[in-house]
Amino acid sequence: MANERHPITVAGAGITGLWQALTLARRGHRVRLMEASAAPFAAAASRYAGAMLGPYCETEMYAPVVTELGLQALDLWRAIYPSTVMNGTLVVAPSRDIHEIEHFARLTAGHQRVDSAVIAKLEPDLAGRFSSGLFYRQEGHLEPQPAMQFLLENAREAGVEAAFGIAWLPNQGGRDDGGIVIDCRGLDACAQLPGLRGIRGERIVVRTHEIALSRPVRLLHPRHPLYVVPWSDGRFMIGATVIESDDAGPVTVRSALELLGAAYALHPAFGEAEIIDAGAGVRPAFADHVPRVVVRGRTLHVNGLYRHGFLLAPALAVQVANYLDGTSTDTRVVSDPPGLAP
Repeated sequence: MANERHPITVAGAGITGLWQALTLARRGHRVRLMEASAAPFAAAASRYAGAMLGPYCETEMYAPVVTELGLQALDLWRAIYPSTVMNGTLVVAPSRDIHEIEHFARLTAGHQRVDSAVIAKLEPDLAGRFSSGLFYRQEGHLEPQPAMQFLLENAREAGVEAAFGIAWLPNQGGRDDGGIVIDCRGLDACAQLPGLRGIRGERIVVRTHEIALSRPVRLLHPRHPLYVVPWSDGRFMIGATVIESDDAGPVTVRSALELLGAAYALHPAFGEAEIIDAGAGVRPAFADHVPRVVVRGRTLHVNGLYRHGFLLAPALAVQVANYLDGTSTDTRVVSDPPGLAP
């Protein structure tokens, strides 16, 4: 497909589809972005994301390619989105679980060990609460909804035709003009991608002005790990549940107790916070939790980003654009698997 400029349909306007549309349009392609929901982002699992840009922390559980692509994507976020916050990530644990810090340190890179004095300097409101931790200076975070709105507006400015309330179906092909389809529909593509499954993630958003944090804080725990991400206006996103289920129903009582209890353990001020939102999303994942760009003729499926949508979407958009331009791609994520029907 090198040097060809076929019209492109991007199906799905979550974080993956938005980055695909914007990147391809800026490469000179004619792009149409189609989304089944009438309101932008209303059906996207992306809206439940923590949007932590933490490639080093993710090496604890995931393949090296996730970290490598995440570092590339972090640079892309910084280059395009002025509200990307680069204050790093702080990882702490209660004194009784201090061995979790050692375990996490062995499995990850890009950190420095910090004592109680440094923790107090990084996050004054956590002073005296934790004796040691890990600081990942080169990581960042952002707020999902404003970031997605920014990408949509910039995609339109780049010439993308955005059509909401119109579902793309696999038997449609492109736009009846020989075009290319970039399928970013997440779990809606299960029929086309054997092995894709749903993993449920729940999160709670609270508001309090009794505590301030400058960066995501991960609280390690053998059974109930937690992350707290600071947003604007005293809001904090609390998350970490990982449940093998494709049920997108409301947050359960069990998960709410675990999340809120862990937040209270991080700082008692969260006990007086207002709960302003709670929700669950189902993330698409392959067995190894590594995303894929699966090429089938004129359809490219970009899927399996799991909990790394915001972290990896920019890098996967570059991989697709490179493939279409005939330049080098990472064969660990771009594949044309045999034996799968087109």
